[in-house]
Amino acid sequence: MATNQVRASHILIKHQGSRRKASWKDPEGRVISNTTKESAVAQLSTLREDIVTGKAKFKDIASRYSDCSSAKHGGDLGPFGRGQMQKPFEEATYALKVGEISEIVDTESGVHIIMRTG
Repeated sequence: MATNQVRASHILIKHQGSRRKASWKDPEGRVISNTTKESAVAQLSTLREDIVTGKAKFKDIASRYSDCSSAKHGGDLGPFGRGQMQKPFEEATYALKVGEISEIVDTESGVHIIMRTG
């Protein structure tokens, strides 16, 4: 991994305001089109609480709930550098220490929580 790169995993919940309304688990976008941003945030807040209190593992939650295809890898996005992700996502990831989990991050793709892994 290059010195200026980070590595992160994330959980993405898409909603009706998201740029693309389909995902690996909702290919028709039916659920996503009916999900308000508020309900996506509420769901993600609950999932984040389960992770930080130790009730659930990040990768298990990502595999089950994330609307990103990275769910198949427990949310792992692999290493990336500046300019490769949407700005709010990038800034949140670089601000975390390894092992830390972000608050909810809002991007054009939907709402995320991010765990920096490297």
